[in-house]
Amino acid sequence: MINKKIITELAEERIAERDPALYIVELNIGSGNNIMVEIDREQGSVSIEDCVSISRNIEHNLDREAEDFSLQVSSAGLDQPLRVYKQYIKNIGRTVKVKMPDKGSFEGVILSADENGFVLETKEKRTIEGRKKKEWVTENVPLKYNEIKETKLIITF
Repeated sequence: MINKKIITELAEERIAERDPALYIVELNIGSGNNIMVEIDREQGSVSIEDCVSISRNIEHNLDREAEDFSLQVSSAGLDQPLRVYKQYIKNIGRTVKVKMPDKGSFEGVILSADENGFVLETKEKRTIEGRKKKEWVTENVPLKYNEIKETKLIITF
């Protein structure tokens, strides 16, 4: 069985050499030694060269004679949920949809993020006491990562 720690070390070794702004979002080793590595960049996007470089470093340092494996290195897709806090930092100012385990879902703009959680600015129309017409109400909602089910970017063109 291929060791996840070794794969992580090989990927991080190449990231340190190539561009420290890159980071691993997710690393999985499935049945049949199917290795899946997702990477992202603190600012900007991940290039094909980044993926190829990391893939080659992993592949050249593993022995196919000892164990057969398949390897896929890709960027974290726009349609995938945010999984690490660096992704939240990268997307400050962007609109996201947050799903909560028991409260449904809501949309807002990420205002800030750190290792513990993030602050979401939400807007909704509410009836305000003493007024007939609904008005837009803006609210800053602090959320902890362990309180949410999923956060996805809302892609607009």
